[in-house]
Amino acid sequence: MTIHKLHIDEFDEVNYDLVAIHTSLEDYRVAYFLNQKLPILLSKSKNEIQINIKEGVTFFSRFIYENTNTDCCWSLVQNKNEVTTLTTNNNQNLFAESSFEVATKAFLLPELKKVDYFLKIENRDLDIDKIIKSITMISQISTVYYVDSNSIKSKNNLIF
Repeated sequence: MTIHKLHIDEFDEVNYDLVAIHTSLEDYRVAYFLNQKLPILLSKSKNEIQINIKEGVTFFSRFIYENTNTDCCWSLVQNKNEVTTLTTNNNQNLFAESSFEVATKAFLLPELKKVDYFLKIENRDLDIDKIIKSITMISQISTVYYVDSNSIKSKNNLIF
């Protein structure tokens, strides 16, 4: 009987590029402008990305474009969201036994808190510098840059 061993290092291959986008636009507007400047057709995905944090569960919106000819997948994902929790006040004062909502910010990648959106490009054969130059042509986007996925500690949140 032969024994086949699989090493975890064999599955740890990074096969995507990650672009950070800073803008004050809503997610659907960012997707619209990216569709105008890039050869893609991003559309809203029903499968939002779920992240569990200590305050609760939060969902991040996702726009996706899959090209079956080139086997390339583009995903636009928001990085910031809010988790609202209901807390009760147990103090003996005027507002005793009152409940109120507390909003807490949640991040898809907590080490990059200032980034508004990420563009994840899987199995691409395009020049990433040309993609970044095209995105910087959008006047409503303030900053765009490449993110090295090896430097991200919470890269398991990018598995979707």
